[in-house]
Amino acid sequence: MRTRSSHRRTPHTAHRRAAAVALAGVAALIATAVQSGSAAAAPEQAPAAAAEAKPGAESVRLTPAQRAALIREANATKAETAKDLGLGAKEKLVVRDVLKDRDGTVHVRYERTYDGLPVLGGDLVVQGDTAGEADSVVKATRAAVKPATTTAKVPAAEAEQQALSAAKAEEAKGADVDRAPRKVIWAAGGKPVVAYETVVGGLQHDGTPQELHVVTDATTGEKLYEWQAVQNGTGHTVYSGTVDLTTTQSGSSYNLTDGARGGHKTYNLNRGTSGTGTLFSGSDDVWGNGSPSNLESAAADAHYGAALTWDYYKNVHGRSGIRGDGVGAYSRVHYGNNYVNAFWSDSCFCMTYGDGSGNANPLTSIDVAAHEMTHGLTSNTAGLNYSGESGGLNEATSDIFGATVEFYANNSSDVGDYLIGEEIDINGDGTPLRYMDKPSKDGASKDSWYSGIGSIDVHYSSGPANHFFYLLSEGSGTKTINGVTYNSPTSDGLPVTGIGRAKAEKIWFRALTTKFTSTTNYAGARTGTLAATGELYGTDSAEYKAVQDAWAGINVGTRSGGGGGGGTSFENTADVSIPDAGSAVTSSITVSGRTGNAPSNLQVAVDIVHTWSGDLVVDLVAPDGTVYNLRNRTGGSADNINETYTVNASSEAANGTWKLRVQDVARYDTGYISGWKLTFP
Repeated sequence: MRTRSSHRRTPHTAHRRAAAVALAGVAALIATAVQSGSAAAAPEQAPAAAAEAKPGAESVRLTPAQRAALIREANATKAETAKDLGLGAKEKLVVRDVLKDRDGTVHVRYERTYDGLPVLGGDLVVQGDTAGEADSVVKATRAAVKPATTTAKVPAAEAEQQALSAAKAEEAKGADVDRAPRKVIWAAGGKPVVAYETVVGGLQHDGTPQELHVVTDATTGEKLYEWQAVQNGTGHTVYSGTVDLTTTQSGSSYNLTDGARGGHKTYNLNRGTSGTGTLFSGSDDVWGNGSPSNLESAAADAHYGAALTWDYYKNVHGRSGIRGDGVGAYSRVHYGNNYVNAFWSDSCFCMTYGDGSGNANPLTSIDVAAHEMTHGLTSNTAGLNYSGESGGLNEATSDIFGATVEFYANNSSDVGDYLIGEEIDINGDGTPLRYMDKPSKDGASKDSWYSGIGSIDVHYSSGPANHFFYLLSEGSGTKTINGVTYNSPTSDGLPVTGIGRAKAEKIWFRALTTKFTSTTNYAGARTGTLAATGELYGTDSAEYKAVQDAWAGINVGTRSGGGGGGGTSFENTADVSIPDAGSAVTSSITVSGRTGNAPSNLQVAVDIVHTWSGDLVVDLVAPDGTVYNLRNRTGGSADNINETYTVNASSEAANGTWKLRVQDVARYDTGYISGWKLTFP
C-alpha cells in the first residue's frame, strides 16, 4: 500500500435550495453554567500590536509518543495531585488530556470520580512544572464534592422512563434506551448529588442521529438536566476547485484513506443513516467531477476539508489529531435523503454530511468540515457543555476555527472570510449561515452578551463570542478583507483595535485547551482568554488590553481603562424594590463636575434582579425630564437584566439628576433594581 496525491478541479454548483437549519456538532456534554449579574467579567489586515508571543509560553508540538509519556507521568502522580488539591479520600482523578509549553510548563486536564462514580461537571485543569504538579488549577465547579449520599432511592426504571418521555417531547423517532441508567454524581448544578444518567438513541426530529442524555436526581426523581450529544454541524470538489488529496493505493485500486493524517478515511453512506458505509475506492486516482450528482465530488470535499483541518491544528497549534494522539477520525458523506445538516459524533469519532435540499447542496465546504472536526477537539479538551452559555461558546469555537482553517487553506475557490457556511447557501438566497462581524445579520444570533443569553439556542448564543473573535482579530468599523466588506459595531459604541487573526487564534486555542472547563460561561471565557493572553504576551501588553476591549465591545467586562473606555462613572448601588404590576419606581444618580452636554455614547449599565424580565419597561430619564427607553418588555421568561446600553444624550446637559425608571407591567413576578451606572467616555 502506498500514499499518493491527486489533482482535481470542481466547478461550483449552479443552483442551491433554501433550508432553515443551523450547523452544529457534539461533545461529551455534561452540564451548564448559570451566570447572573454582570458579565464582568479598508485595510486587508488589522494592524497588529508590536509584541510577539513569549517563546516559552507557546505549546510545543508533541508526538503521540511524547504525549503518551506525559499522560503516564500524570497517571503515576495523580494520587499525589489529588492530595495537593485538597480532594477528599473518596475522590480520584482520571487523566484526559495533556499539553506542554516550551518553557516546560505542563497542563493536565482531569475528570473526577467520587466513591467510584463519575462526577459530571467535576473536571479541572492543573498547571505545573511537571505532569501532575498543581501550581495552579481551574475547576468546573467550586463546590466540594461531598454528596449527602451515594444511595439511590428512586428505581433506575423511573429514570429510564423519564428519559424516554424527554425524547418523545422532542419528537424523536424510534427512541429507545441506548445506555441504561448509570449512577453518577451531578456536580454541575451547584450542590453535588447522586443521580442517574440515561442515554436515549433513535433519530432526532430532523433525521439526525440521537444521543439524548438525561440526568435524574436519584433521591427525588427530579429531572436535573438533558442534552443532545449529537447536534447539527487530482479531486474535483464541489466548492474548492482542483485540490490535492492524499489517498492510498492497494493493488490496482485506490481509496480515500489518508495515511499521512492518522489514517483518516472517507466513506459513502449512499443515503443511509447508520453504520460506516462503504470506503470510497476506484480504479483511478481521480475523484468526482465537481457536480453534486457525482457522489465522489462531495467525498473529495470532505476528504480535503479533513486534511486541511488536521494540518491547521498540527502546523499552527502543534496538535496531532483531534485527541492529540495522532489518530485520524473518519468522514461519512451522503447521509440520509435531503438531509440539510452536518454533525460530529463522539460515539463514532466521525464527521457526517448530508446532501442538502434536493440532495443538490452537500454540506462539505471547508469551514463546515473544520467546524465539525472542531467539535471533536472541544469534546476532547474543554468539553464545553452543549447547553446554556457554555453551549454557545462550544458553537462559537467551531465557527472560529472553521473560519481560521478557511483562511489557512488559502484556496482561491473558497477564500478565507468571517462568514460561516457561505458556500453551501443553506438559506437559498446567497447569504451565509452566520456572520462573525455582526452576528445579528442572520436574524437570530446575538451581537452582545445579556443575562438571558444562556436560554436561547446555542447557534444563536454563539454570536457574542464570534463577534469578540472578529473584533479581536480585525477591530471595529468598516473594512474590506479578501473582497468581503465588514462593518463591526460594539455594544458600548467605542472602537476596538484588532491585533490580527494570527494572535487571536493562538489566544483562543490556548484558552480552550488550558483554561476552559465544561461549565465555562462568557465571564469565564473572558477570564480564560485574559489568562492565556497574559501568559503569551504579558498583562501589560497591547494584546492584553485589546482582549479586554474586545470583550467590553460585546458587553462582557470593562474596557482596559476601566468603565466605559476609561471615562468617568457615577453609580447608585442602593436596592429599589419593583412592585408587581404596580407603579414605576426610580433610582437617581447626580452628575456633577462635567462640562457641557452629555456624550453621544453615554453608557448606561443596568443591573436588575427580576424573574420574567419580559414584564419590565426600563427608561433613562434625563435631568430635564426627557425619556430614553432602554428596554420595553423584551427578554421573555429570562431572569434578570444585566446589560449596558449606549444612549445618544448629546442634547442633554451632563450635570444634574439622572434617573433609572422601571415599571413591572404584568402580574406574578417580582424583583428589584440592584444598581446602575452612568459612564461618560
